Amino acid sequence: MELIESIMILQIDHVQITIPKGAEEAGRAFYCGILGLPEIAKPASLQGRGGFWLQVGDRQLHVGTEDGFDRLTTKAHIAYRVDDLQHWREVITNAGLTIEEQIPIPGYDRFEFRDPFGNRVELTQKQ
Repeated sequence: MELIESIMILQIDHVQITIPKGAEEAGRAFYCGILGLPEIAKPASLQGRGGFWLQVGDRQLHVGTEDGFDRLTTKAHIAYRVDDLQHWREVITNAGLTIEEQIPIPGYDRFEFRDPFGNRVELTQKQ
């Protein structure tokens, strides 16, 4: 298949994860409070659907709501790049979450944990 430059995928615009319906305040407490991600306004046309949006660098994280899904059963995850992995180890541990060490990736230090809703999260720091 020949790639035509004018129809390339350029970048990731946003990523969406889900939390249980009605858990928005707990989600904000974790993602805004503990991780320090700023909330941004959702478009008026989407505000009645639940969830909230966050800014992560020059991208967005959309936190939607859905029930009937066991987030602990998936390998799907978001990896956030940080500049002080040790600091984030302390933050995550102090939040009462369990850090899971992972197989090394050349050029990076990293660990994973599950957010309070079961979503898998990875934090990485370039060596």
